[in-house]
Amino acid sequence: MTQKDLNNPRLIKEANERIIRHLTRRHFLKESAMGMGALALGSFLTSCGTGASGFNSGIVFDPAHPLAPKLPMFPGKAKSVIYLHMAGAPSQLELFDYKPDLMKLNGNDCPPSLLKGKRFAFIQGIPKMLGPQARFEQRGQSGAWVSDYLPHFATVADEVCFLKAVTTDQFNHAPAQLLVHTGTPRLGRPSIGAWATYGLGSENQNLPGFVVLTSGGHFPDAGKSVWGSGFLPSVYQGVQCRSEGDPVLFIKDPEGMDRDLRKASIDAINSVNEQEYKEYQDPEIMSRISQYELAYRMQISVPDTMNINDEPEYIHEMYGTKPNVACFANNALLARKLVEKGVRFVQLFDWGWDSHGTDPDTALDIGMINKCRQTDKAVTALLLDLKQRGLMEETLVVWGGEFGRTPMMENREGKQNPFKGRDHHVDAFTIWMAGGGIKKGYTYGETDEIGYSAISGKATPFDVQATILNQLGFDHIKFTYEYQGRPCRLTDVSGTVIDDIIA
Repeated sequence: MTQKDLNNPRLIKEANERIIRHLTRRHFLKESAMGMGALALGSFLTSCGTGASGFNSGIVFDPAHPLAPKLPMFPGKAKSVIYLHMAGAPSQLELFDYKPDLMKLNGNDCPPSLLKGKRFAFIQGIPKMLGPQARFEQRGQSGAWVSDYLPHFATVADEVCFLKAVTTDQFNHAPAQLLVHTGTPRLGRPSIGAWATYGLGSENQNLPGFVVLTSGGHFPDAGKSVWGSGFLPSVYQGVQCRSEGDPVLFIKDPEGMDRDLRKASIDAINSVNEQEYKEYQDPEIMSRISQYELAYRMQISVPDTMNINDEPEYIHEMYGTKPNVACFANNALLARKLVEKGVRFVQLFDWGWDSHGTDPDTALDIGMINKCRQTDKAVTALLLDLKQRGLMEETLVVWGGEFGRTPMMENREGKQNPFKGRDHHVDAFTIWMAGGGIKKGYTYGETDEIGYSAISGKATPFDVQATILNQLGFDHIKFTYEYQGRPCRLTDVSGTVIDDIIA
């Protein structure tokens, strides 16, 4: 071509077309041999079970029916989970871990040995030791220590199993919450509720398999990621419902749209999605179709399920509910209703348990007492209600925060805080479990004489996660999902089932 031809768009286009025609199929295969081999290898690996359906997990992911009930790896003792997370980390030293020796040290300077080589969120300088702010008694036949901050819960202490020596390696709220619920302090991994729903599906196809209820006026510090689906299909993420107003945002049809028109619009959208799926074979497209269809069914089922007004008066009295108000008591009652209806995993987040002592709301003798009053009656009622309905043995209830509190007072910038408070503590905190095949009236693990370190029965968040999955019927090591070239699991490379607490 001449220089003049190079300036002619028509001639350039014709030349390019001739070049393309000369790239024969044989030439294409020769030039892209490695690429074709990689495609073949990927297809082979998927057929061997290392694709989206997991590796050694036995879970078959049906993109057309992602929430269909599935069998676990082995018979699980629990069919559903209610996880009560007290966001902010309640002080174990004011609730369950009684330390009379700590009271003897009250007001003394903290020994240097407790500070050397340790990292705290806020403590600077030499803080004062702080004795228990609550009075403790041994409760029930088990003799479990429960403080007077929880007078209602004290009556059901024989129903639960305490884990007194739980530890973590994260001392900030958001990373610690992520670790507890997703197995990593970083964003992007599926929550335990998403894993459970992926593995078992849902027993009610008209409700989400994983429901989230929040109270306390704020989301957890880690935000909605603590109930996200991460790399699992998005249909398994938690669906946030509300005990005030519409249970799910935008669940009502807009003005001028009736139910038939809504169904027609969803059918039209899903028709486009089905064509997209035929072309690209992306399972996430099928998840999107399932979510549209579930949303349509939820318009009927959710308002009925989330309505607590028709509960008997004795139930309202039992829980301390406040109809049409966003509160923990309402959420606790809704949790019972949801598992009764076949929802697999119900997550309650109650915000406001941070006890730094910087103001009355974070004071151990003011704010924490108020938080206990807001939840104590409802938590107790939930356990009793599940038991009286025959649901306790098949429902695993878990209560806890993201870390513990220090046996010394918090002081910022070397000065004592104006109110009694404790800093974040990673070396020891308490959670409890009930139902779902867990021992009753049992205490596992022990801390030292001041509640500073675990001395026996140490457990990590991975151990707790492994135990929850075990009760649902899953081997946490084999229960995986292929992501970025390797089988990923909730407990990553850690975790041991806590066999001592299993009945």
